Amino acid sequence: MGSQLALGDTLNECVANLIDDIGNEVAKTGRMRVFAISDLHVDYDANAKWIDNISAADYRGDVLILAGDVTDTCRRLEWCLTILAKRFKKLLFVPGNHDLWVIRETGENSLQKFERVCKVAAACGASMEVFRERGLSIVPLLSWYDYSFGEPSEELRSVWMDYHACRWPNGLTEQDISAYFAGLNQDGMTSPADKIITFSHFLPRMDLVPVFVPRAKRFLIPVLGAAVLECQLRRLRPSIHVYGHSHINRCVRLDGIAYVNNAFGYPSENGITAKTLACIYQI
Repeated sequence: MGSQLALGDTLNECVANLIDDIGNEVAKTGRMRVFAISDLHVDYDANAKWIDNISAADYRGDVLILAGDVTDTCRRLEWCLTILAKRFKKLLFVPGNHDLWVIRETGENSLQKFERVCKVAAACGASMEVFRERGLSIVPLLSWYDYSFGEPSEELRSVWMDYHACRWPNGLTEQDISAYFAGLNQDGMTSPADKIITFSHFLPRMDLVPVFVPRAKRFLIPVLGAAVLECQLRRLRPSIHVYGHSHINRCVRLDGIAYVNNAFGYPSENGITAKTLACIYQI
């Protein structure tokens, strides 16, 4: 049996409750904890320093879900994943949009970059496969936005960096890319287990965007996620789904599933990100 996160109004409250409830006890009993984080953006020195300072002793029996957006360079990706794979019993990873940028690459498209990212992750000890242990399955879901949340405006097309930093082969559209990644998830669609946790970089449903997000920022919604993700995770019927990308920490239950965002975010994003590891489950 496991215990899952106590849901609160904010992720900070969830994390605080978990620290009170299980923090010391888990360390003493040796039970395996599952932590989640995303959007590390280690190209920023402050973020990289935080990675470097993660304890080399406290998480050796634990699992870390890393839900994308580490860096747009494979050199920095290798550095970050190598550290995390050594600090945790198991590191689980899916790439985000920043990880597939090719703006600093020569002669490589973003699908080729994806293949290279997969190779780097495997070489560093990070897994992009289903993780199973003691009745728990943790299932990665690859994704891309497909405009099922709305059509992008001309303003969005002009300022959203993916349109300039990603390069797709043969004129493939965002819908094509979303369908391609969704197809890669099929092998993980049968994961019988007592407890299932799924994770993706992108948002699986539009109502995960909080109501407090100002109208001036809502033009970004079309590039935040894809409805096909929700369809896929509902087939798996997880208790918890971890996502990233929005840089807004949340912990909310919708239709029987706990959706958790624990993005680390940019150094300036202190009000909407906790900048801490979130323990979401233990067995």
